[in-house]
Amino acid sequence: MAHGTRSRGRIELEVIETDIAIIGAGGAGLRAAIAAAQKAPQMKIALISKVYPMRSHTVAAEGGAAGVVASGDTLDNHFEDTVAGGDWLCDQDVVEDFVAHATQELIWLENMGCPWSRQASGEVSVRKFGGMKVPRTWFAADKSGFHILHTLYETSTQFDNIVRYDEHFVVDLVEDNSAIRGVLTYDLHNGHYRLIVCKAVVLCTGGAAQAYRDTTNATIVTGDGMSIAYRHGIGLSDMEFVQYHPTGLPGCGLLITEAARGEGGILVNKDGYRYLQDYGLGPETPLGHPENKTMELGPRDRLSQAFWHEAKKGRTAKTALGDVVYLDLRHLGRAKLDERLPQICELARSYVGVEPAVAPIPVRPVVHYTMGGIRTDIDTATSHCGVFAAGECACNGLHGANRLGSNSLTETLVYGHRAGDMAVEFCRQTQAPNRSALTKAALSRADALMAQFDVADQGQSCAQIRRELGTLMEQHAGIYRHETGLSQAVREIADLKSRYKAVDLKDKSGRVFNFELMHWCELGFTLDVAECMVHAALWRKESRGSHQRIDAECTQRDDDNFLCHSFATPTPNGAPQIASQPVRITKSAPGRRVYGGEMHTNGKVQTEDYDEEHDDERQ
Repeated sequence: MAHGTRSRGRIELEVIETDIAIIGAGGAGLRAAIAAAQKAPQMKIALISKVYPMRSHTVAAEGGAAGVVASGDTLDNHFEDTVAGGDWLCDQDVVEDFVAHATQELIWLENMGCPWSRQASGEVSVRKFGGMKVPRTWFAADKSGFHILHTLYETSTQFDNIVRYDEHFVVDLVEDNSAIRGVLTYDLHNGHYRLIVCKAVVLCTGGAAQAYRDTTNATIVTGDGMSIAYRHGIGLSDMEFVQYHPTGLPGCGLLITEAARGEGGILVNKDGYRYLQDYGLGPETPLGHPENKTMELGPRDRLSQAFWHEAKKGRTAKTALGDVVYLDLRHLGRAKLDERLPQICELARSYVGVEPAVAPIPVRPVVHYTMGGIRTDIDTATSHCGVFAAGECACNGLHGANRLGSNSLTETLVYGHRAGDMAVEFCRQTQAPNRSALTKAALSRADALMAQFDVADQGQSCAQIRRELGTLMEQHAGIYRHETGLSQAVREIADLKSRYKAVDLKDKSGRVFNFELMHWCELGFTLDVAECMVHAALWRKESRGSHQRIDAECTQRDDDNFLCHSFATPTPNGAPQIASQPVRITKSAPGRRVYGGEMHTNGKVQTEDYDEEHDDERQ
């Protein structure tokens, strides 16, 4: 890779030339790098990550990855479950493409050394996740993400043309004549700025759940790629759809995987009652009964909404860390828990002092996943030539209004692979970028960033702004939303963005490992994404999937007016403009989502029951 250094005042900028710059080294980023390296061994690939690859958030995934392999399962089943689970907001051509490639990616991963759990016969074990007709989730005990990421990382090391830039925080993309052909990074280790000049960029930066107070996501999941793309005019799609996982540990948000329910765990309220039968998720049957098909294995949006109703009825347990229900695994026995769910047993013991073999685990819904993201086509291309996106930061229409558990890990493989291939093809048709023009633009951007150290102290704090943002998002853009609360959130986020610009960075001792500078940048990214979320939620005047409105006129799904994607783009005044884009339907006409029974409340929340002041307590 070609190198060079340019200086301006207090800015030292190293310039590096490559062919493909991949931002993010989690599941999607590593898969993209491997695919590109295999397809074009002569091309130079820069793999950029703000943490070491094995600290990417993919490592935290527990449950597994979906792909048709079990006897009795079919691609049509996988398609139908995904489309219904997404409340018919999925682009069905993308779903067809996804299910067709899912299993071969999981087999490829096994060939690379991923230690999937196996049956005594030697066949791959699969477990059932929410919204599935039949078991479809491949798993490696309850550490699937850990093993997948290890396998990808170890595989990537065999390619000499992949050069890693670990602990490089991406500040911005750099344009020349409106073409994005560079990545400006801050090297935490030595405090230098680096411009990575490239022909193609692949964004694999993960989600944005840190916009919320209570989340299963690591602190690094701050919406970086989404915000950076948005600032360059690349639209964000379906940002109103934010998934709560129904079983997070109270206080810390650590995930108790859906696999626990896939193995037979049950959810009960404070009275020991299996309350999900009251919410259209099937009648209660004896444990292990073959007809017990749904209940705890309903989709995540439905289970999280059921918790909200239970809290409103006073049937959740009150704790110092908020309302909880209980995940009961005792009937599975210690031996099975130690074999299938060793990590969640360790988490329960360490963080809430519960031994799952002898006592139920307190759980509550916490934010887990962003269905929306950078709008791409089926081949991962964005609206800007040469910019591709894959994984949770991207939105190609696969998940619709609610992602089914275990589709996301497979998504990182299918579309990470696709993004790497497409970036190679683009590079083969593209001339080398203008290094001089990109360097000039990068120096200007770095200058602007460093100017934040010169802001007069106005008493503003990144930590305080982040706390306020998380609280207002939980209160106004949580499991249930209302026009009044969303409108307030729009105003308050605009105010937070104004206060954010006045933050005085106090660590002026040097730029080496200046985490204050990095956290300030991350907060700016998160504010952008949160603003798009609340504007899109206010725009969507219906209830669909993970987006549930309490307003009297918005409590039902409205296919006549909102069978469409939201599409957020920036405007000169700073607030996003929300437009609609059509949903592509190929073979499944919109229908009702039915999971084992009719919801007794018919999915409605009475407007007069809404108490915004105390809504945060219920969520």
